[in-house]
Amino acid sequence: MNVLGIETTCDETAAAIVSAADDGRGTIRANEVLSQIAEHAAYGGVVPEIAARAHVEVLDRLIARALNEAGLAFDDLDGIAVAAGPGLIGGVLVGLVTAKTLALVTRKPLLAINHLEAHALTARLTDGVGFPYLLLLASGGHTQLVAVKGVGEYVRLGTTIDDAIGEAFDKVAKLLGLAYPGGPEVERAAESGNPERFALPRPMLGRREPNFSLSGLKTALRLEAERIAPLTGQDVADLCASFQAAIVDVVVDRVRVALRTFGDVAGHPTALVAAGGVAANGALRRALTQLAGEAGLPLVAPPLPLCGDNGAMIAWAGLERLRLGLVDDITAPARPRWPFAEALPASAG
Repeated sequence: MNVLGIETTCDETAAAIVSAADDGRGTIRANEVLSQIAEHAAYGGVVPEIAARAHVEVLDRLIARALNEAGLAFDDLDGIAVAAGPGLIGGVLVGLVTAKTLALVTRKPLLAINHLEAHALTARLTDGVGFPYLLLLASGGHTQLVAVKGVGEYVRLGTTIDDAIGEAFDKVAKLLGLAYPGGPEVERAAESGNPERFALPRPMLGRREPNFSLSGLKTALRLEAERIAPLTGQDVADLCASFQAAIVDVVVDRVRVALRTFGDVAGHPTALVAAGGVAANGALRRALTQLAGEAGLPLVAPPLPLCGDNGAMIAWAGLERLRLGLVDDITAPARPRWPFAEALPASAG
């Protein structure tokens, strides 16, 4: 089975071909990604109109490149998968309209994929992880702890009540005058910083529910920066190191609580999985590896190129759904908001 995956939900335009053998194992045949970082850097964040126009300009070319790299034609495809949300509505529409057109012309099944579900299932493409597993989904717009019980079966154990982790990294970077995107820049600066110089708070630490709150941590860092201004390069490095250390401590504590909750919801997990752009952070990966080892579990995190938005994860989610007959029709809507996991009942927390 061969599926084309299209991703246009934010500031990466991507097209990929993923194949699945009879034994269920997936192979990435092509994975084309064009980042828009340069277009948005001057604004310190993603400008939706610029993002949508950029998708329009390059998507057809990326699809052609992916097919050429895979050595396939449209007739060789078994389905066309596209991220139908959540995301910036202009960009989502570009990908969805393109996919619908291709599905109609080629008479191939359309698979309208939840972008978050694609992140959740990536570990099955890269590592063949079996169900159920605990997922930490951490990106610029989302922070969730989810029990992944099966394709289409997701229970949200915890979420953020304000900022997402990636959002907090980006805002801290902007506050400290670092380049966009902020996450990698904060991590880079933290490498030469002292994580113990600033006593930043660890919000929600020890709480019974595995939720996150990061706005207070961000505010505490701003107050420290204002207190010692003007900032030297070492000040920035120390602030970044202290902030990153606080994030790592919070995540480890929240994941530990989620692991205790997981058993009542889905039984014994096969793995701890980290996905989303923040999963590329080295300090966080090392801490989660240690935590997973203490719990007797492997930590599974995608290779760095698959942590951010990409077409391969969309194509794989499409394959997973296609095998179960979960296809969509031409009326599939574009969704700027699209929860993919059911909230944990209050009595189960």
